[in-house]
Amino acid sequence: MNVERVLVTGAGGFIGSHLVDDQLRRGRKVTALDIHVERLAHQAGNPDCSLVEGDVRDGGLLDSLIRGQQVVFHLASAHLEVSMPESFYEETNVEAVRTIAGLCERHEVGRLVHCSSVGVFGRLASLPADEETDCRPTITYEKTKLAGERALRESGDAIDYVILRPAWVYGPRCMRTLKLLQAIKRRRFIKVGFGKTYRHPVYIADMLEAFELAARTAGLNGETIIVGAGAALPLDELIEEAARAVGTDFRPKTVPLAVMAPACYLVEKLFGVLGKEPPFSTRSLKFFTESSAFDIGKARGLLGFEPKVDIADGLRRTAEAFAEDGRL
Repeated sequence: MNVERVLVTGAGGFIGSHLVDDQLRRGRKVTALDIHVERLAHQAGNPDCSLVEGDVRDGGLLDSLIRGQQVVFHLASAHLEVSMPESFYEETNVEAVRTIAGLCERHEVGRLVHCSSVGVFGRLASLPADEETDCRPTITYEKTKLAGERALRESGDAIDYVILRPAWVYGPRCMRTLKLLQAIKRRRFIKVGFGKTYRHPVYIADMLEAFELAARTAGLNGETIIVGAGAALPLDELIEEAARAVGTDFRPKTVPLAVMAPACYLVEKLFGVLGKEPPFSTRSLKFFTESSAFDIGKARGLLGFEPKVDIADGLRRTAEAFAEDGRL
């Protein structure tokens, strides 16, 4: 498919802003939608980029933006807003997907690429997981992302869609990665729990290639595809690589889960009462306590996807980018 016009929802986020830049580099005309578009201020004068501040829950706005698009990349979601009610997650992660699917059908969009998450699996009983692994989500974000996938599948063959489930995406502009690198550089990072866990990263440049392949590859209608690096790695190795990227030999101390779990719960509740986002929460513990490792054979087979950036190179590039803008 010869793609010329695309819509990116969630365009102001870490992944979305990179996707907008990438699509513009590929010669597309891009409509970028998000509640906040500050990350895309550098595109404000680009005649090929239309920045739209708006809520993905606004059906009328979506109708006007989807009309005339050839590809819709749907990335917008409720994610880390722990102070928001469950209804906010339902409206954003489920109902908005249903609305977008209906509008893609009405306006005959060539393909809808829906960005879900490996979070829909919940805690993995065995590793590596693949697209056939049972989903047992436990928190509101995970449950509503899975429900959003189901809402999309209800459209059947009415639209051409692909669901991508990214693993842990990292790179420049990722605030979670910045916090990790800052904490390690300042020697303030702590590990939680004594078990051996695994993380499955994918560098942002590789994720962008997966989006492009998902948009352009024929014969994918209705497919669900996991996207990650070639393999997962132990958390201890990830921390070592992060330390190397910021030029330190720091090795963190470990705090028992029995201590951190109630602390995270209390902080989350307190900040919820204040209507603010907490510095850490019960969800933060998943980084330390739940392993993630995935088989990307389907992405390789159907998309021809092959990740190119390993963790050492990816974290080095990320650290250099944050150092250049004075945040690291």
